[in-house]
Amino acid sequence: MNEKKLPNMGLLCGTHIRSCKHFPRLTFHMAAVRFRIMRLYHSSAFDFSKTVASYWQASADPLGRDVHALDGALEADVAVIGGGYAGLHAALQLTRAHGLRVCVLEAGDIGWGASGRNGGFCCPGSTKMPYSEMISRFGRDETKRFHKMQRAAVDFVGGFLQANTINADRTGEGELEVAHSAPRIEDLKQEQAFLRETFGEESTFLTREEMIEQGYEATGFHAGLRTHVCFGLHPLKYVRGLARAATQGQVRARQVLIATNGYTDETLPRQLGGRLLPALTRIIVTRPISDNELKNQGWLNTEPTFDTRKLLHYFRLLPDNRFLFGGRGGTDASPEGMAAIAKSLRGTFETIYPKLAHVETDYSWGGLVCLTSSRLPFAGPFQDMENVWGAFGWHGNGVAMASYAASRLADVMAGSVSHEKALPGVMRTLPGRFMLPQLRVGYLKVAYIGYGLKDNWR
Repeated sequence: MNEKKLPNMGLLCGTHIRSCKHFPRLTFHMAAVRFRIMRLYHSSAFDFSKTVASYWQASADPLGRDVHALDGALEADVAVIGGGYAGLHAALQLTRAHGLRVCVLEAGDIGWGASGRNGGFCCPGSTKMPYSEMISRFGRDETKRFHKMQRAAVDFVGGFLQANTINADRTGEGELEVAHSAPRIEDLKQEQAFLRETFGEESTFLTREEMIEQGYEATGFHAGLRTHVCFGLHPLKYVRGLARAATQGQVRARQVLIATNGYTDETLPRQLGGRLLPALTRIIVTRPISDNELKNQGWLNTEPTFDTRKLLHYFRLLPDNRFLFGGRGGTDASPEGMAAIAKSLRGTFETIYPKLAHVETDYSWGGLVCLTSSRLPFAGPFQDMENVWGAFGWHGNGVAMASYAASRLADVMAGSVSHEKALPGVMRTLPGRFMLPQLRVGYLKVAYIGYGLKDNWR
């Protein structure tokens, strides 16, 4: 088994570290990373030295682990690059279930990227490819297998939180998709029929009147479809609890897993170049809203909710009655560009919830989600690189799938199960490269214009 040389990086790891000339030395927990990234966005989006000032950061307990500079070299069975859900779950499975020595290398703080600043939707997703196209490409059986895995991923996270006594502020049971225009009402009905006929999944259709009766009153929502596999959580409490569990393992690295998603260095390895498209997302969180204010608006539920727009909005009421409201769009990651996105997002919030327009925004932050050229997630080996693996491309829905898929991939890496048995074919193929990858952000700008026109038209 060939050993892999890695650039100067920081890392989180367990105890019993031994030296080796092929790997950077591991301190007990984490250190800074300095490596090259093909930056498609403003450099401020990749400043690993700065903590992201989010509501999650302000309300989570500290990690409780020391941070040290990286200096020297060491040995491990597996080196995992990326200290988010995927990387930490893979490390935990490799140590607990297979007794391997693992080091996790991380550029910033644990949970610095999407794992620590997403909207906290633990739900199915992680793909932008319609199920109908998926069936055409991969067959009905593999598509049904992928659908089943998405539901299992949500249960996996819920079970992990309970088994490891991680208080991640779990809220809601199920997820609500709302029609943002009248023509989308029929789309929801067709989606409900498709889910039932194809996967045997039951869901609940709500008329506008039923939504209002059940505490989902907002301007411009015409109907809703409630699915029953989803819950909300505090993403940073989850990832820090996961990190505390992972540091109980032991360390030795002859395999490499790249699990850095939207913050992936495309030169590590070079085979990754041009296959991923990071996309901006932005979140605002209000001050705590009184019960009377919420009653006046008519929004009383904590279920994770999203709309039917192509440039979707996602939102939920948090346990302390703060309102989280997020959305996609924009390609300028500079401080000025991100401020403009936040201003637009705030305007949309006030339009949808006019009776909450007076409620101040306490927190605002953003980051990168990871799209792929195939519109599908990936968890598997790089065929032309021995013992190098990847797990990324969650398309803005990685809380559940990144956690579960990486844990299953760890079993494959340890040799206890085949890749074909562990993961559906939908996510076993490395995405192809974008045509003229240097123009990826340009493609995104054009797509956003089209999506905006479509959202306004239908």
